[in-house]
Amino acid sequence: METENRYLANVFSKKPVVLTSGKGALLWDINGREYLDCSSSYGVAALGHCHPKIVEAIKTQVEQLITCHGSYYNDKRAEFIEKLIKITPKGLDKAFLSNSGAESVECAIKLARKATSKTEIIALMGSFHGKTMGALSASWDKKYRDPFLPLIPDIKHVAPDNPDKIREAITDKTAAVLMEPIRGEGGIRIPPNGYLREVKEICNKHGVLLILDEVQTSFGRTGKLFGCQNWEVTPDIMCLAKPFAGGLPIGITVATESLMSTLKTGEHSTTFSGSPLVCAAGCAAIDTLIEEKLADKAALNGKYFKTQLEELAAKHKIIKEIRGLGLMLGMEFRYDVHSVLLKALNRGVLIVDAGRTVVRLLPPLVITKSQIDHAITVLDAVLEEEENERASSSRTVSN
Repeated sequence: METENRYLANVFSKKPVVLTSGKGALLWDINGREYLDCSSSYGVAALGHCHPKIVEAIKTQVEQLITCHGSYYNDKRAEFIEKLIKITPKGLDKAFLSNSGAESVECAIKLARKATSKTEIIALMGSFHGKTMGALSASWDKKYRDPFLPLIPDIKHVAPDNPDKIREAITDKTAAVLMEPIRGEGGIRIPPNGYLREVKEICNKHGVLLILDEVQTSFGRTGKLFGCQNWEVTPDIMCLAKPFAGGLPIGITVATESLMSTLKTGEHSTTFSGSPLVCAAGCAAIDTLIEEKLADKAALNGKYFKTQLEELAAKHKIIKEIRGLGLMLGMEFRYDVHSVLLKALNRGVLIVDAGRTVVRLLPPLVITKSQIDHAITVLDAVLEEEENERASSSRTVSN
């Protein structure tokens, strides 16, 4: 901890633990203490940690070829792209590969502007799309945005969950609407039924592109391969990342062929696009996702997890609401959740926040029912401790 604090930029909210190994939904620290991971490194470890198929794919590829610039063809890159396009919603049949979710959004913004010859992007209040300049411009939270103003122009935000706000915001300059199917960082906010479909209809009517940021909602996380499939909506452009390479860095922007073909040679590229090593891991990740039917498991176990959380909410009045789809779950509290995160960590369960008052649960899709039960037991103890401390504090103030 001392070495990282000394030499790394102080830009992460660090937790007091040194993690050194993992397997499935479990992690171990430098002292050998075990933790149940209900965060998946913010959704990256959807297959769990060190899945044997990912490990084997990386071992095999690292002895053959690690890097191959996009100006050359590569067999493993071709295999990965073919597997990817076979599972994406129909019509999204051309991809650009990068290294992160933010990069996938950057590509989507550039693509929308190039394809439409328009500049305006409509995003949602409460959204999060990344912290590079274009993605940050589309994100909402002022604590991320304000230190870096001015951001890129012609991006405006409208209130979420109301199609009329999007309809009213569209002008003759509007290139695209950019949104998450479920707002993750914004608190695990699920849109009203019919909302996403109506937004798509509005975009079609006005000749505006729909970009869906599925960095957190794809790869089976919500019980479907892609979050938009919960509402039977297909975007014009889709942003993917996090788990698609089994834990290695990847970003993916997929679009219709007609849209993607508007980008000409040299207009958008990155040195590490389609690394053979990352693509080998990606092939194994997609195969595992399909063969182990992990989207179905996420739907089943997510329903069970959510039911158990709702029972906790009925018992502990400090919880305001439980919401989510599949294994993308949120617990909204009536106060700041920082102490809840630390208490859970001290009891061996890793969880993260989604805004100041929401606990976010993104466990690996391979989590078992018994592990979910363990997480519930720990959360129950944490909530009881929280309530006792608050009751004691109230009595002290009264006295």
